[in-house]
Amino acid sequence: MIISASRRTDIPAFFGDWFMRRITEGYFHRVNPFNYKQVTAFSLLPEDVDGMVFWTKNPKPFMRHLPLLDDKGYMYYFQYTLNDYPEIFEPNLPPAANRVDYFRELSERLGANRVIWRYDPIIISNITPVEYHLERLERLAGQLEGYTHRLVISFMDYYGKTVARFNKLQQNHAVLCTDITLPDYREQLDEFAANISRIGAAHGISVETCSEAADLEHCGIRHGSCIDARLLSSIIGRDLAYAKDKNQRDTCLCTAAVDVGAYNTCKFNCQYCYAVQSENAVAKTLQNHIIDSPSLIYQ
Repeated sequence: MIISASRRTDIPAFFGDWFMRRITEGYFHRVNPFNYKQVTAFSLLPEDVDGMVFWTKNPKPFMRHLPLLDDKGYMYYFQYTLNDYPEIFEPNLPPAANRVDYFRELSERLGANRVIWRYDPIIISNITPVEYHLERLERLAGQLEGYTHRLVISFMDYYGKTVARFNKLQQNHAVLCTDITLPDYREQLDEFAANISRIGAAHGISVETCSEAADLEHCGIRHGSCIDARLLSSIIGRDLAYAKDKNQRDTCLCTAAVDVGAYNTCKFNCQYCYAVQSENAVAKTLQNHIIDSPSLIYQ
């Protein structure tokens, strides 16, 4: 079994103590977000877990727990999202310079192959045009050279809740977005992708997409799998035979995994987030977070 911690929230940033209690107890409960009466128990014993993938924008609070995970023999790697957006998009993150420092610290501890850089999602707007992203990517790639070997990119998905938030940004702050993945922008997308690939290559970083339908292979960017059994196999030193996760979108190539998180629990409140309805919804949900509960949110 592979554990995903988590697509639905930032476990390392906010729920590391809860997660480590579940490690100590050796199990957790996953609650179906669409049917709270459907609860499934999963083992977290080292002999039952082939590997873990941690998803985070700030691993610093969790780093103190890594020695215990290592002592118990868990194998894991990090998907580390490091953008550099205006505060209007990412209001509650530490400064980008701090997050670069955390990235380097984590990489020095685990190795560059176990810390994947995510620049995700890419929002093309009047305040973050293509040139904005290329400048940030160039600067961040230079700062992360030697600390990671893989960059994962994706473009903002226009989910209903995301559209509602950006409509408010348009009304209140005159933010106008462009979906560069639409057919009318194909030439611009290819040029942008080729430049991202060039930046990555200049700093020893290969570039992959996450759940993108567009084929960018001719730009030097291949489709990737964020939960990657091949990467875990190389970390563990033995082959893992896993199928594609059938519960994800068709464009997602991730290996099957069990997610430990819950929606409406991440306090970063990024405007593009698919896993959060609103800041108020997060506050309400977290009233049911009990650190000793087998599930992240007690039902």
